[in-house]
Amino acid sequence: MIDKQIVKNLVDSWLKGKDYFLTDLTISEDDRIVVEIDHKDGVWIDDCVNLSRHIEAHLDREVEDFELEVGSAGIGKPFKVKQQYINNIGNEVEILLKDGKILKGLLKDVTDDAFTVTTQKKVKPEGAKRPQLVDEDLTLAYTDAKEVKAVIRF
Repeated sequence: MIDKQIVKNLVDSWLKGKDYFLTDLTISEDDRIVVEIDHKDGVWIDDCVNLSRHIEAHLDREVEDFELEVGSAGIGKPFKVKQQYINNIGNEVEILLKDGKILKGLLKDVTDDAFTVTTQKKVKPEGAKRPQLVDEDLTLAYTDAKEVKAVIRF
């Protein structure tokens, strides 16, 4: 089986000096390598091809045959690394909490342990006839969320 650290080192060497970042790397028992990268402005197919060629140039199919897939993290897919949160500050996100509750709001801040999202909730001021929407900042640990993804609107 191909060593995951060897492939990660190859990916890291290609990423050096670029604004791309690694979101996922998996290697199955039958040596199917899947590499996902991301960039704040999106991923270009030419860059996926270049990374694929870089990896292939440094692995020997005569020693171990492998299948290689290089692609983007994917629009609308859940975030996997902190950099994806950082790149989406100011954007609307959907959060599926571990208890099954779904929240939507603007991603406001990201730290090493948590992220803050501004949501809206209905509050009925004293003496008012109707409730009003009020902004509320919620800070959630990454472990509180089952998944977080950017909301795409057209």
